[in-house]
Amino acid sequence: MTGRGRLTVCAALATLLAACALLPLVEPASWLLQAALLLGVVSAAGAVARRVPLARPLTIGAQAVVALVLLTLAFARGQALGGVLPGPDAFREFGQLLAEGGEDVGQYAIPAPLTAGIRLLLVGGVLVIGLLVDAVAVTYRSAAPAGLPLLALYSVAAGLAPGGAGWLWFLLAACGYLLLLLAEGRDRLSRWGRMFGGSPRPPSRLGAGLEAPAGAAVAPVRTGRRIGVVALGIALVVPAALPSLSGGLLDTRTAGGTGPGSGTISAVNPLVSLQNSLNQTDDREVLTYRTNSANARDQYLRIVALDQFDGSSWKPSERRVTDVPPTLPPAAGLSSRVRTAPVETTVAAAEWYRQSWLPLPYPATRVRIDGRWRYEPVGRTLVGDRGQTTRGTRYEVSSLLVQPTAAQLADAGTPPGDLLREYTEVPDSLPAVVARTARDVTAGATSAYERAVRLQDWFATEGGFVYDTQVAAGTGRDAIARFLQQKQGFCVHFSFSMAAMARTLGIPARVAVGFTPGTARSDGSMSVGLKDAHAWPELYFEGVGWTRFEPTPTRGVVPDYAITRAPSDGDTDPGVPQQDDTASSSAEVAPSQSCAPADRRLGECGAAADRAGGGTAGGGSPPYRILAWSALGLLAVALPVLPLLWRIRTRRRRLRTVGGPLPGGPRGQAASAQQHGAWASQGDAGVRLEGAGPGGDPAAAEVASRRTLAAWRELIDSGWDYGIVPDDTQTPRQAADRIARSGRLEPVAAESARRVAAAVEQLLYAPEPRLPAGLPDDVRRVRDGLHATAGRAARLRAVLAPRSAVRVVWAVARWWSALEARWGLERWAETLRRTRPSGQRS
Repeated sequence: MTGRGRLTVCAALATLLAACALLPLVEPASWLLQAALLLGVVSAAGAVARRVPLARPLTIGAQAVVALVLLTLAFARGQALGGVLPGPDAFREFGQLLAEGGEDVGQYAIPAPLTAGIRLLLVGGVLVIGLLVDAVAVTYRSAAPAGLPLLALYSVAAGLAPGGAGWLWFLLAACGYLLLLLAEGRDRLSRWGRMFGGSPRPPSRLGAGLEAPAGAAVAPVRTGRRIGVVALGIALVVPAALPSLSGGLLDTRTAGGTGPGSGTISAVNPLVSLQNSLNQTDDREVLTYRTNSANARDQYLRIVALDQFDGSSWKPSERRVTDVPPTLPPAAGLSSRVRTAPVETTVAAAEWYRQSWLPLPYPATRVRIDGRWRYEPVGRTLVGDRGQTTRGTRYEVSSLLVQPTAAQLADAGTPPGDLLREYTEVPDSLPAVVARTARDVTAGATSAYERAVRLQDWFATEGGFVYDTQVAAGTGRDAIARFLQQKQGFCVHFSFSMAAMARTLGIPARVAVGFTPGTARSDGSMSVGLKDAHAWPELYFEGVGWTRFEPTPTRGVVPDYAITRAPSDGDTDPGVPQQDDTASSSAEVAPSQSCAPADRRLGECGAAADRAGGGTAGGGSPPYRILAWSALGLLAVALPVLPLLWRIRTRRRRLRTVGGPLPGGPRGQAASAQQHGAWASQGDAGVRLEGAGPGGDPAAAEVASRRTLAAWRELIDSGWDYGIVPDDTQTPRQAADRIARSGRLEPVAAESARRVAAAVEQLLYAPEPRLPAGLPDDVRRVRDGLHATAGRAARLRAVLAPRSAVRVVWAVARWWSALEARWGLERWAETLRRTRPSGQRS
């Protein structure tokens, strides 16, 4: 294996060893095998490009194109042009997958499931890092700076992993980097020859082909190994003696179940995108459903319950999950004395909507769904297992519409002791103003129910609060206190604050996250959009169970049991589905839109129809972006065929030059006629260039010279395309004999090659050159002969990737040299000049 071959292998291996630090973050680890395979192909493409040879920037560009095609095959084959080439649809799919991957990273705890978005982030990231390492260490032959991208890859893992990445992953990454440095050092020293004395050691099996060859420098390699071992030991020992930083870029936790068959569930923050959903300009449809409920306005679709309060935020507890039972157990605390009505609901989630928690009406009694879903009994929620999401899911839910009366809630008994302790717990860090305000608002109330209603009314109507989705969600133990003072926020602020205040009053409380009922459609179904995302408090009353309240002004629907004033004659029929104030609030967010929110959600506007096929929630791509992606796709398609097109154009131009008429009046025209065969009848072997001497026609002589050189260059490039590399140290006759011998030409084609060489010798050395006619036919005859004797692979290579196309790079080098002479760009000019094979001219 050559020096660059070893460097290529070591660069890919170093990248994969550094990528191993990402293994603890995601399960399963199959993504690493896919990344290794794709990285191997990209590295091989770089090795081939360097053998052509291509300019260094072109080599990196070719590898980038190969990487893009591989990612298209792996992740966007259905949207690719011909199933291979990336087009606008493929790039849109990449954008959607990357957005989904970013959401998954913020949503799942470690180890996260290997979703399609996370897989693209991992595999694509490894390919990018591998391409950078290969470019720096192999293409530009500078292995030391290649440690920076490797360090970046390891740092991502160290930042995300709980407690940082382990010492084993650092050891692997460091070994990969040292291996790369060792390979580069060995390659550099071997090119200098024998510099130090001493007999070489016999090869060892552990050397893996990295031992210095006979006569190469051994002492520096051995010294470098010792330095590497010492440096690695220091790097491992010193951090262990220094204080460590806890946590990472993501504050995540993993909930582990105990007991046989319990399984595990990763704690998720379902509020990551709630505010973003509410602030979307377009109300994109999330799901649709049909229900037989007589009171659809109470059909809230609950995703998850947040029951763990640390004083600054609400999170779901880490609980056991089980298989989904055929019939869900009875809802906690619900008595048979409370009136309920069975409800059947059929739900269809949008293809773009990906959520690991299943939206369900509360309390669900039965769920019929396909896929890998698990059941969390305390929150009565379903969560996807091993990457299962709601994307395009259809399912049926049986649930109960609980209809308690105000009297039943007021007469509720004392909750069980364990439930009371768990759901009334508040941390000591909670500001005292929260509990004090709760007592002031509920002063004079005689029951927990009355206190709950007073808190709700104070937030919704009486406290002077303003609904505003542009307000920051806020963090820290003073977030609720600031909200109570500023009195501006959205559903997260209202639900969090009411639940916290209810706990200070001894009322069990938690926060639910999901969707409001949505908007009625003309076909009788309901449409739920992004702006229907919502959070609300649930308070526990013995005999009724967990009960919904609505403290957020202008949002959702206040349930009948929580209304303290008698309805007026103008109130609507509670049995008819009603649209809440979401539409008006969305109109305030986007006053410039001419399409109603409901129409946009139903896809009846042009923009919404364009978004139905996928993409980001922000709407369709603008025309300039589509044009840019289309241009990029066309460039990716055209780049591989550019050498072929350039070679065809150059060959036609040269042969046209050789066969054109000579200028200069009758003398030139006579010479032209003789060049096309008229000289044969005169018994002469060629054309006498009278213009070459004193008093002749200089223009005709110049044109004839240019034609001869064009034929000779085309002959040389034709041999180069079929693997016969030019050698400027040979005479024209020797070069022609070499082409005839190496190309195994037939006698007729070999004689044509020698005739072109003789014309060049006449032009260069004869006092009065006599040039043969028919040079274009001679060149074509030689090329046809080379093609006939070459193998299939050589033929394809000569046509699709001709070696002589490297002259384009040399032309760029000459142009760059001119710039260098004017602007002093010596370093860049030298970079391009290094791409030429030794001993060749342009």
